[in-house]
Amino acid sequence: MKIEQVYSLVNASTKEILGETDIVAQDLSNIVDIGTSIINSNNIDNYVKSLVDHIGKVIFVNRPYSGSVPSVLMDKWEFGSVLEKISADLPEAVENKSYELSNGVDYSANVVYKPTVSAKFYNSKVTFEVDMSFTERQVKESFSNAEQLNAFVSMLYNAVERSMTVKVDSLVMSTINNAIAQVVNHAMPEVENGDYSQSVSTPQAINLLKVYNDTFTKTLTKTTCLTDTDFLKWCCIMLSTFAKRMSRMSTLFNVGGKPRFTPKEDLNIIMLQDFYANMRVNLASDTYNKEDLLLPTDITTIPYWQGSGDDYGSNKVAKINVTIKTGESTTKTIEMGGIMCVMFDRNALGVCNMDRRVTTNYNPKAEFYNNFYKFDCSYFNDLDENFIVFFIQ
Repeated sequence: MKIEQVYSLVNASTKEILGETDIVAQDLSNIVDIGTSIINSNNIDNYVKSLVDHIGKVIFVNRPYSGSVPSVLMDKWEFGSVLEKISADLPEAVENKSYELSNGVDYSANVVYKPTVSAKFYNSKVTFEVDMSFTERQVKESFSNAEQLNAFVSMLYNAVERSMTVKVDSLVMSTINNAIAQVVNHAMPEVENGDYSQSVSTPQAINLLKVYNDTFTKTLTKTTCLTDTDFLKWCCIMLSTFAKRMSRMSTLFNVGGKPRFTPKEDLNIIMLQDFYANMRVNLASDTYNKEDLLLPTDITTIPYWQGSGDDYGSNKVAKINVTIKTGESTTKTIEMGGIMCVMFDRNALGVCNMDRRVTTNYNPKAEFYNNFYKFDCSYFNDLDENFIVFFIQ
């Protein structure tokens, strides 16, 4: 079983999510080490390095964080490490001899017709841990009573939980972003510089702006289109149309060219919040009944795909910059902006076999506890399942 250490990736992703750094390239094909930051300051407590000497009332920042990424978590299994997905190709129809019987002809029923079955194995796992030391004796002088000390320890536990949530969120989004990059690279492999504005759209990667301008002889830009009522109405129609098309058996909507269909209950739609808000606000004023908007139901909105950048700019939230695996030993960097929405089958990707646990060690000499918060999980993309990317360039 291949296990990748991803602490460097999740640390870097945390900084992108928090807006501490601009969006940088993420290597999703081979995780590399970046390291962790250490808090340093002057005139601070020996243990946490962030507590000043006791100065009266103490308020702890202890708000829980639940995260907001799309739910792509799948079943957990405790024993075994390999995920196997088995599928069968559609059998071909043959001539029905019942109506063409001839005298003396042998119509044997003992011929073997083997089904064409394929299997995919997913046998990789990612892992990281968050370490935290806890002590009471060294920090007692910083507090007035036991309640303050307990609140401080509770705050530290919550800080670990928030950190774990942000990092797991980043892994989920990395799984989605890797699928986006794989689909776009398959649909438009000739693009090398991130400019997909002139590429011909396919059923898997659709440039909404170019298709609209070409179809209706318009000259909208990526900025003006987002407030153009006619364009936004047409986008609603396109999204609803493709959601319905994916429910019918077809080979057009997946990289592997497999006959697949995605019923409504298995369809995931993830949309950039900026795009969703533009459609809702601009179309609401033009629609008598706001519920009559043609947007598909059950849309999950996200504030960004990879990160907010350092200013939450509209160009940055719609951008990914990732390195994907294109062969056994080959990779390619996909930098793409203007991603507005994705539709995919629930079996196209997932995070599964998740295992969170805590191990503890007590140091009797220095009188402190070390807690090691460990996280393992498997994540996968199945390019034989339906996945469509909608973008504006």
